[in-house]
Amino acid sequence: MKKNLRTFLITAASIAVSYLALIFLFQAGIISNYYQGIIIAACINVILAVSLNLTTGCLGELVLGHAGFMSIGAYASALFTLNMDLPMAVEFPISLLLGGLVAGFCGMLIGIPALRLRGDYLAIITLGFGEIIRVLILNLKFTGGGRGLSGIPEYTSFNWVFFIMVATIILMFTLMFSRHGRSILAIRDNLIAAEAVGVNTTFYKIYAFTISSFFAGVAGGLYAHYITVLDPTTFGFMRSVEILIMVVLGGMGSFTGSVLAAGFLTLLPELLRSLNDYRLLIYSIALVVMMIFRPEGLLGKKELPDLFRKKAAKGGEQAHE
Repeated sequence: MKKNLRTFLITAASIAVSYLALIFLFQAGIISNYYQGIIIAACINVILAVSLNLTTGCLGELVLGHAGFMSIGAYASALFTLNMDLPMAVEFPISLLLGGLVAGFCGMLIGIPALRLRGDYLAIITLGFGEIIRVLILNLKFTGGGRGLSGIPEYTSFNWVFFIMVATIILMFTLMFSRHGRSILAIRDNLIAAEAVGVNTTFYKIYAFTISSFFAGVAGGLYAHYITVLDPTTFGFMRSVEILIMVVLGGMGSFTGSVLAAGFLTLLPELLRSLNDYRLLIYSIALVVMMIFRPEGLLGKKELPDLFRKKAAKGGEQAHE
């Protein structure tokens, strides 16, 4: 109990210090508006990577259409704010919730038939779903079609995106340390054994897929109200692959790894921008080298609490000696 409390206090203190440090750097002008925008984009990518890790890493199902759920949330949220005239403090949270709910509902609908399949078949179905959503957005009038959707109010700020990111991570950790989370992990480790001990595998597959889709929709709403112009081509297959790379690089099943990988992969192309034509080559080589020498990802399946406990255990052994 004391170890869990200590881990919680260390984690809470780290979050508070990180937030206050960033606010200070913003206000002091040490971090420019340009890099502040990159940090906001990184926070949105963290939400996407953490939510995808729930299905791909924890549930063990390969999903290639996460950008489709992001686009549903982005357009649902944007259309709500464009057609409502409410105070920002009321309108924006409702629009994010609506975007998440619509994306979650679509995730549940596609998950009911799709999650009866496994492996490559599920990946192909989710990939097809993502492309269907993109084509529908391109051909519907109320979404703006190929011209995109513009005039979206710029509501997303660092405060909003930071605290929603933290809330998402906390909720994911809470879920995975609960009875439901253990059932999801049991399905990943051995589906037949999970069914044999009474785990409702169909329910938990749809459950995890719906929650993952919900948070992808929330991330889409944040993205829409930050960029203020939505282009359907943004949510194509490559966007889903980018999110999947963040999950794989961080470690399948590690939310802490997803946070680190999302931040790193968002920042890396910007750090290499001065290299012009060579930056994409270096970016690709870095990913290949990482996968060769660290195929399990940055943290494997380890989480931040595990690292704290390991460090504390080492300290205790040294003190005992």
